[in-house]
Amino acid sequence: MKRGLITGITGQDGSYLAELLLERGYEVHGIVRRVAIEDPEHRLWRIRHILDKLILHAGSLESFASVFNVVNTVQPDEIYHLAAQSFVSYSFEDEFSTIGTNVNGTHYMLAAMKERVPNCRFYFAASSEMFGNATESPQNENTSFHPRSAYGISKVAGFHLTTNYRQAYDLYAVSGICFNHESPRRGFEFVSRKITNSVAKIKLGLAKELVLGNLDAKRDWGYAGDYVKAMWLMLQQKEPDDYVIATGESHSVTELIETAFRCVELDWEKYISIDERLYRPTEIYELKGNPAKAKNKLDWQPSVTFEHLIKMMVNSEIESLTRNSSRYS
Repeated sequence: MKRGLITGITGQDGSYLAELLLERGYEVHGIVRRVAIEDPEHRLWRIRHILDKLILHAGSLESFASVFNVVNTVQPDEIYHLAAQSFVSYSFEDEFSTIGTNVNGTHYMLAAMKERVPNCRFYFAASSEMFGNATESPQNENTSFHPRSAYGISKVAGFHLTTNYRQAYDLYAVSGICFNHESPRRGFEFVSRKITNSVAKIKLGLAKELVLGNLDAKRDWGYAGDYVKAMWLMLQQKEPDDYVIATGESHSVTELIETAFRCVELDWEKYISIDERLYRPTEIYELKGNPAKAKNKLDWQPSVTFEHLIKMMVNSEIESLTRNSSRYS
């Protein structure tokens, strides 16, 4: 039985990946903060339904000793390093912790793997935010990086650390350059979830407006469940390599809003207000990936369309809000 170790197992991607690995017969381990183990109701809600099948280890990615101990104890066959401070807007507010946590955490994981399990396979969750205001569109594996946030900078550093460990120490270490990927498990701080949650509340009479920043930004939005399959496929190849994981389509925030309100048969323009304080200090206007390499070499492709994804999220919000209101009524 293969052993997989996931950092960020309590997050959106980690929860879907844990499900996938369990379905494929893995022994699944996860690194979580001790506070999460002490408060599973609120901090482990995404993996609550599979908790009895997981082996969780209290640890901190900010401590090399902690990371080293977990890696040494688990002796994993595959490591999926998904954990990070991943909310881009917050990275402008706290650049130091974003860069420190994200870069050091990646370095510690790679160093521990090199020392204790050099035959292990390592996946690093890179990001389309590394491209920033890219010089070409769509972006591929050879597109140069021009990050526009502390988060993007931290991911570029993690990407190069992963590449360096692969080349210097002959490790199987790869990066997945994932474009935006969403689901009903997305964090509420992300614009996709903020929109679908607010639309559901407006439909149910629980809110009156949706306040947003830049509506013109365009992103390549896919489904998280599809993207974790690509992560797994990347570690099943004969040779390690990096891949762009994307749909190849871009949609504006306005299109996302229109699609979400269409799901509940409401006119979106009646409910939107703009707050310029929500604009990023340095904006990226369009990101669109070219997943040709992943399609050709991994035989991977997205299965959920943009419209289906947004409908899935809105319906999930309505079901959840309705269930919770009936519980307390």
